[in-house]
Amino acid sequence: MQKVLTVAGSDSGGGAGIQADLKTMTVHNVYGASVITALTAQNTLGVQDVSPVDLDFIASQFDSVFQDINFDAAKTGMLATKEIVILTSEKFKEYNQANLVVDPVMVATSGDLLLESTAVDAYREKLLPLAKVVTPNLNEARVLAGYEPNAEVDPEELARKIYDFGSEYVLVKGGHSNIEATVSGRPPQVTDILYDGKNFTELSGQYIKTNNTHGTGCTLSASIASNLALGLEVGKALEASKQYITRAIKDEIEIGSGNNPVNHLVKCIERGEAT
Repeated sequence: MQKVLTVAGSDSGGGAGIQADLKTMTVHNVYGASVITALTAQNTLGVQDVSPVDLDFIASQFDSVFQDINFDAAKTGMLATKEIVILTSEKFKEYNQANLVVDPVMVATSGDLLLESTAVDAYREKLLPLAKVVTPNLNEARVLAGYEPNAEVDPEELARKIYDFGSEYVLVKGGHSNIEATVSGRPPQVTDILYDGKNFTELSGQYIKTNNTHGTGCTLSASIASNLALGLEVGKALEASKQYITRAIKDEIEIGSGNNPVNHLVKCIERGEAT
């Protein structure tokens, strides 16, 4: 069985972070393991408290899993501080981890800040050069590229600037852009931009108007890492993962009274393994 490591924060509400990653990996038929970087008290209404895990204990988690398990892929989520970003980079480099998907989590769906501003340079200098794929949304892409979060910048320009930090591929996600319905009456589309240093590829999908998007970034990056572990090349992995997250958003579930999570089990439901 293929094995995937997630390095991220714990979401007590279960919709994002480590919990979302492990659910996603399980439905992709890969074995998921974890290094927990932060504890969050959160629910569908927002993040009430954050407690980064002690650096020595994060290092112990890395050593424990890496000294026993050979991972086919890995992903990062919430890293919270500059020190955690640097430590994570050092451990991936020490253990020569391939197929690394970096989801540069900065802000929760609720708008709560999940990353210290001082950590951005550590991402650029230490972690991005190790990444197979980096998956920022538009706001995160602007920050990584050196712009203000709300600056008007062409996504292709953002992808170019982020690529220069050393990752093999950059996926700038379009889901946080302002979407307007087309006059033709056709459903509006969300377009992600994939850049490999030479070519741009547009990955388009239907825009789904919903507030139930908690954990979408975590779920997508966990799906990409799982598909890479299963042997898909990057383009095919991204296409399959985009289809999965679209179905997971469409299949709404009501868990709390705020921004509800996507339905991670949608693959099991389609296979007839769950209802």
